[in-house]
Amino acid sequence: MAVDRDRVAALVRELLEAIGEDPERPGLKLTPDRVADAYVDFFAGVGADPSASLSRTISVSRGPAPETLPSGAVMLRDIRFRSMCEHHLLPFRGHAHIAYLPGEQVVGLGALPRVVDVLAARPQVQERLGEQIADTLDEGLDARGVLVVLDAEHECVTMRGGRQPDASTVTVAARGAFVDPAQRAELFSLLGGPR
Repeated sequence: MAVDRDRVAALVRELLEAIGEDPERPGLKLTPDRVADAYVDFFAGVGADPSASLSRTISVSRGPAPETLPSGAVMLRDIRFRSMCEHHLLPFRGHAHIAYLPGEQVVGLGALPRVVDVLAARPQVQERLGEQIADTLDEGLDARGVLVVLDAEHECVTMRGGRQPDASTVTVAARGAFVDPAQRAELFSLLGGPR
């Protein structure tokens, strides 16, 4: 389902009127269209299949470079993401760190950020986003374990309420072997402290 751009623009115009603004004044005249264009981008993941980028896997034993079979986890750190909090429709953004223990199949590293991008491009909460990324990777790969760590700053925390500009939220989602804290301890040490 695509974002109804015209309807969003009309609703933004109505919102401007509801807060006591004049949507016809020069600074706001184009705002409804600008917001509608932004929402088309922000919510492009609604209805999209996050596992599509995982459909092309590579056999580690029969693939082009069987001598590169990883003996441990594959980790991609510092994947930048942004999303919209479904509670306030304010942005949150941060870094995703993804690790998986390959089975017989691996996936190109570029597929991992695409999974994050699709799932983040919908109204979200960080806790569910991490779980959805972990589920997508767990189901889409023959991984023996999956670990997803999200570290993000939420505008609903930094701009309103408690107004904590330096606060970040860290969530962890684990599947398979990484459910065991001892199995994921090495990965946590590779992540280091806050960035």
